[in-house]
Amino acid sequence: MYSGLIDLPWWGYVLTALALTHVTIAAVTIFLHRHQAHRALDLHPISSHFFRFWLWLSTGTVTKEWAAIHRKHHAKCETAEDPHSPVILGIKKVLLEGAELYRKEAKNQETLDRYGHGTPDDWLERKLYTKHSMLGIVLMLIIDVALFGPIGLTIWAVQMAWIPVNAAGIINGAGHYWGYRNFACADASTNLLPLGIFIGGEELHNNHHAYASSAKLSSKWYEFDIGWLYIRTLETLGLAQVKKRAPQIRLTPGKAACDAETLQAVITHRYEVMAKYAQSLKKTYSAEIARLKLQALKLQSSDKLDAARIKQWLHLDAIHLTEQQQSRLSAVIHASPTLHTAYTLRQELASIWERSTASKEQLVRQLEDWCNRAENSGIAALQEFSQRLRCYA
Repeated sequence: MYSGLIDLPWWGYVLTALALTHVTIAAVTIFLHRHQAHRALDLHPISSHFFRFWLWLSTGTVTKEWAAIHRKHHAKCETAEDPHSPVILGIKKVLLEGAELYRKEAKNQETLDRYGHGTPDDWLERKLYTKHSMLGIVLMLIIDVALFGPIGLTIWAVQMAWIPVNAAGIINGAGHYWGYRNFACADASTNLLPLGIFIGGEELHNNHHAYASSAKLSSKWYEFDIGWLYIRTLETLGLAQVKKRAPQIRLTPGKAACDAETLQAVITHRYEVMAKYAQSLKKTYSAEIARLKLQALKLQSSDKLDAARIKQWLHLDAIHLTEQQQSRLSAVIHASPTLHTAYTLRQELASIWERSTASKEQLVRQLEDWCNRAENSGIAALQEFSQRLRCYA
């Protein structure tokens, strides 16, 4: 019986399958995602074409389709036009049918025309990679069987399932449903793990949505993005050039008043500002909600207070709440001057970078006024937050 050109122990085949799928993941995150969809880095023609060729072999992915669908996801995130939002479609559908959702959107010519600009359009792309996208998959099957014998069928099957399961399912599904958030983006994106290794760094999905054009997906000191490690290696070898990275917060200690520099920094880091606001007020919210629950208990009120939901709603913009949720939250915050003040100031802070018609001078005055009211609120957490906010530079 034919056993293939390469004979390995069982664990050798497992490692080979993992290595092959990891190259595919690296190609997706470096070439398709960070290079093509977001232009966060430039790739040398050698590395660029290697990734295109490998993706043709291992996935049959058409670059224009992938980039267009992903760009539309960012432009229409968590709306009915988002190609794969678990918030709209449900987590089960995106996890289990992510690949089908991708194929459906790939047939939408309007999406390709509007969002597919700037992707490769050379002879190879037109005559081979796009026109015969399935041929690469067939060639990979032949190569796997030739190298590894019958077990090559299993290796090939793992390769074919890797991207549909991990990218189309886990990242598009779980990455907008479970996990932690460093940044209070307008969407539901989350970081699945602080170690972005298994899916090339794409686990750090909330960081990516905060700064979509950054070539580096890790943000905190404890986060690791293996895709960034590969990019830096390619850059050292002259095979890549990083164009954009997420801006880093700088503070000017002791700053007493807001100015244009403060305003610009706050707007640039607005998602982190709102996340910091939520973190700063966390203990205040918990203590005040506990007080309200105890008060309701003493009054033998039949109106139950869902603390977990109230805390969640306090960190969201009003437009993201249903009328019923807004009504319930309104009743709670009006029963507590502390919650009312903190929630109102949160909404007003968020509105500062949404007022596009106001001049820079007007926005600076609004920010200074906001800081004064926060510091005069009598709420210690707000006072500390405001004093730090003034130091943004």
